[in-house]
Amino acid sequence: MARGGVNKAIVQAARLAILARGENPSIDAVRIEMGNTGSKTTIHRYLKELDDSIVREEAEPMEPINDELMALVSRLAQRLKEQAQEPVDQAREQFEQQRKALETQLEEAREANTELHQQYEIQSLALTQESEALHDTRALLQAEQTRNAGLNQALADFELRLKDKDEQIRSLEEKHLHARDALEHYRNAVKEQREQEHSRHESQVQQLQMELRQAQQSALVRQDEITQLHRDNERLLTENRGTLRELSLLQEQLKQSNSRQDQLLEQANRVDGERTLLQERLRVALLESQSLKQNIDEQTQINKSLETELVKTRASLEESLRLAAAVAAAPDAEQTPESKPKSKKV
Repeated sequence: MARGGVNKAIVQAARLAILARGENPSIDAVRIEMGNTGSKTTIHRYLKELDDSIVREEAEPMEPINDELMALVSRLAQRLKEQAQEPVDQAREQFEQQRKALETQLEEAREANTELHQQYEIQSLALTQESEALHDTRALLQAEQTRNAGLNQALADFELRLKDKDEQIRSLEEKHLHARDALEHYRNAVKEQREQEHSRHESQVQQLQMELRQAQQSALVRQDEITQLHRDNERLLTENRGTLRELSLLQEQLKQSNSRQDQLLEQANRVDGERTLLQERLRVALLESQSLKQNIDEQTQINKSLETELVKTRASLEESLRLAAAVAAAPDAEQTPESKPKSKKV
């Protein structure tokens, strides 16, 4: 810390010390004696005033020794007061610096606590949103699973219907084959019968023609039945193709549903992982917040102890000031109004 300003009393004390050693009180010597403080112009002015004062004192009649001692004591008391004020100023400045530093640390700690609280709120909001998204995803997954079960049931029903249609088609094909075999057998029988009876008498021709007409009518009936069977077969084939198309469409929907279900499961797993990560971050943020609160409490205790020390320091400084004031006022109290020396320039 730099010393206080140079005054005339300090210059005079340095000059007297140099003269006591038998040296020349030059400007540089006086400045070195004062610890290399003060400007040379100021020191020169004070030295000149002191020299002029000495000349005037030599010209004036000498005063009693008591007056000189009182003047010297007064100057020493003034210098003691100035020197006592210097540590007080240093202590006050140091206290102000410490107080400002502690206030800065406390403000930084409050800002960090506010930032951590904001991060905690943001993470809590993100965790809530992720939980809602997970709940929606699970609900959607459950709906897809229900829909998938319905599609599987519909697919099973279509497969049963398809089996029934296949059974009907096989039954119609067997009937068609039986009818074709019966018609062929009938034609062969008619042909054989016609060849066998061709040699018979013409009297049996009419009877044979009548039987032939009956056979033709029966064949027409059989042909109508076969045509109807063909139509039923074509209709069943058409229905079978439509059923196959529906089955293919259901299988494609089932694949899409399974793919969607896999995506939802993957999304649910990812959401669970993100939620776990957010929970871990939240736990770390809570630990950091607790640690910061503990640091703030410790800093508060430190501030309280510093305030206590400051109060003690202020009390000690006030006591030192009172002592210095008492020392400075003691010479004045010892003097009486009659014995008080006349004021003169020092």
